[in-house]
Amino acid sequence: MTRDYYELLGVNRNASIDEIKKAYKKLALKYHPDKNPGNKEAEEKFKEITAAYEVLSDVNKRANYDRYGHESGGGSGGFDFSHGFTSTTDFSDIFNDFFGTGFGNRTRAKEHGTPGADLRYDLEITLEDVFKGVQIPIHYVTNVKCDLCHGTGSEGGIKPVQCNSCQGTGRVRSQKGFFTIESTCYACYGEGEIIQNKCKKCSGNGRKRDDVNISVSIPKGVEDGTKVKISGKGEAGARGGRNGDLYVHVKIAPHKIFTRDKAHLYCKVPVRMTLAALGGELEVQSIDGSKIKVKLPEGTQTGTKLRCKGKGMPHINSDTHGDLYVQVIVETLNPKHLTQKQIDLLKALDESTEQKHEGFFSKVKKNFLIL
Repeated sequence: MTRDYYELLGVNRNASIDEIKKAYKKLALKYHPDKNPGNKEAEEKFKEITAAYEVLSDVNKRANYDRYGHESGGGSGGFDFSHGFTSTTDFSDIFNDFFGTGFGNRTRAKEHGTPGADLRYDLEITLEDVFKGVQIPIHYVTNVKCDLCHGTGSEGGIKPVQCNSCQGTGRVRSQKGFFTIESTCYACYGEGEIIQNKCKKCSGNGRKRDDVNISVSIPKGVEDGTKVKISGKGEAGARGGRNGDLYVHVKIAPHKIFTRDKAHLYCKVPVRMTLAALGGELEVQSIDGSKIKVKLPEGTQTGTKLRCKGKGMPHINSDTHGDLYVQVIVETLNPKHLTQKQIDLLKALDESTEQKHEGFFSKVKKNFLIL
């Protein structure tokens, strides 16, 4: 059976809101789970007194409870802690009194200043740069820390004073009917402090527009569209806030010779008709500028791909490489620039293969009924 809420908090039915709040604070400090880790009895007790406080601290809920008891709905005893507080009641001022900043001493302290924004920089590099990795200087303009006040916004080393409007929290609360609304403090703009002697160079902001020149390290083997993060090189934070980060977006320029598929490279190489027919050795230039000798089989046709193992792009964060694939394009002779000797040789070649051609065309005529 659910116990009477007044009895749970140890107050009489005529107790004021302040008396109820004081009683709850005393009991919450005693039974809070952070003070009693692993104690199920204390956890259940804490749930009960919190449910009681939620009802008795609210004027309307308390009136319904006094009239209808637990059947009013506000006193169902079903206050759910499984997913954190779901009540509209504001408990933060109670817990802050004896657990420090934030409920259960689990929330971190307010970050000083306003963090700077992250920045984007688009950088185009060559395939050769990707192959070897490269350091590239870049330049951009952004907000940087003021060198006169060292980012504090206060000139002459005079420290800011606590804002009286929000008592240094940066937030103010107002009551709207049954709800407590929290918003950014209008006096200090959420900083919690007021600068009395603003820096003349940055107008108390702690930062100013300026040029930034840095060197970016692009690792070998990066893909097109890779983002390189440079921590702390984004926009400077206002009034001592942390800096944002810089994200360099890498774009790889098209290459005149090679195309790329991950770690593999592809290129097309023209080959003389005679070399393709007789076979031999073909010399190809790799991405690093060195010469590669590739064996060309007899009777090589246009479109044939020859693999050069380990001559492609490096795998990122690895010493291994992909392969280079050489696609053969067989060149035909230009009849306008043939010598008489070349013409005689071609005629002899044509005559030696004429019988084969006749056999082929005879088959075509037979199969397609060509007369």
